[in-house]
Amino acid sequence: MKNRLMACAALALLTVAASAQPLPAYDLLLRGGHVIDPRNRINHVMDVAIKDGKIARVAPGLSPGDAIKIIDARGLYVTPGLIDLHVHVYNGTGEKGSYAGDLSVPPDGFTFRSGVTTVVDAGCAGWRNFEDFKDRIIDRSRTRVLAMLNIVGNGMRGGKWEQDQADMDGEATAKMAQRYPGVVVGIKAAHYNGPEWKPIDEAVIAGTKANLPVMVDFGSDKPERPIYDLLNTKLRPGDIYTHVYSGLRQEQDPASKGPSKGLVDGRGRGVYFDTGTGGGSFKFMLAIPMIKQGFKPDSLSTDLHTGSMNSATKDILNVASKFMTIGMTLNEVIAGMTSNPARQIQREDLGNLSPGAVADVAVISIQKGRFGYTDMLNTKVAGTQRLVAELTIKDGKIVYDLNGLESLPWDAPPGNVKLDSRWTSFPRQDPTLGVTAR
Repeated sequence: MKNRLMACAALALLTVAASAQPLPAYDLLLRGGHVIDPRNRINHVMDVAIKDGKIARVAPGLSPGDAIKIIDARGLYVTPGLIDLHVHVYNGTGEKGSYAGDLSVPPDGFTFRSGVTTVVDAGCAGWRNFEDFKDRIIDRSRTRVLAMLNIVGNGMRGGKWEQDQADMDGEATAKMAQRYPGVVVGIKAAHYNGPEWKPIDEAVIAGTKANLPVMVDFGSDKPERPIYDLLNTKLRPGDIYTHVYSGLRQEQDPASKGPSKGLVDGRGRGVYFDTGTGGGSFKFMLAIPMIKQGFKPDSLSTDLHTGSMNSATKDILNVASKFMTIGMTLNEVIAGMTSNPARQIQREDLGNLSPGAVADVAVISIQKGRFGYTDMLNTKVAGTQRLVAELTIKDGKIVYDLNGLESLPWDAPPGNVKLDSRWTSFPRQDPTLGVTAR
């Protein structure tokens, strides 16, 4: 017993002595990757250093001796953590046929494996049920979940709710949005099938009072509500039109096959255009000629839900790969998933690798080969490259690692287990204590 107590005391002294040693300058160092940070106009091979959950430094030639953990990112692209501007994640209520229920997906199952660290739920909840959504999903997810409030108080629960003009209340929606600043980042009007402008008008009232952008899924195409008027008289600069390549609402000029005059003039006014490809909101017959004529999207998003996760959309990197195949550059698609959506939702603390910014990082490879990309009509384009998430870091800790970039060989000596928790979310086995450190 005496020997055991002496051993414990000695171990305690060693622990105290070790803890007294100054920590290295960085917790994690990503070395030699090609950094693409559109916000800061970086497009070079550089190192990225992380400390205490924040970006510490981005520069070439940082010393590996200054970091607890080093990741070799040579041959890979290092970007800010991706932002998916249009998803549906109000999952778990059990409501059948509802985006406030069974049609939504749990965010953590679909984000980190695609390099996504932040998602914006696009209107599943309105002011009546937002706090349930916040408790059920936002507060319990490791993914950073932000929200656009539906102008319908009951949210996106299906036809009888979404067509109810009496439940479209800009004042109540604005009050709920103002209660949760930075979490509620926009207002959503969607799926309305009538000829009236009320959902748009009320959404703009809410957006104006809460100083937030409005995102519009324009519902059914009605002659009483022309898209030109939506984009040039109803919406404000900074508002967002999603499903831009759906072809369901006169987005394409029938003669030139390029963007309609409404889209061109709307962009000139400062309206943003988002992909929101979804299960039925993207056609190559629009996207290819429009992009060839220079009308590229401001943001790439999935409109992720149970109907799109296994169909043409799949995930954000599949969407980005698709758009690279039809005419966008790598820099453009990265901007469309980082700095551009951050600006649109007024969260410019996200989507960049500035020193002091939250350390959300995606490490991406480009696979070469023969790939096929499809659309809502199940037509296909052939591509030769595909983006793949290799490593995802959120708040300075590794949360996804496809090929074990951070892992030691199974027979290597263990690292400093007590410091590992500073840079990884994965458990570590401490051989000296016989327990798993988390």
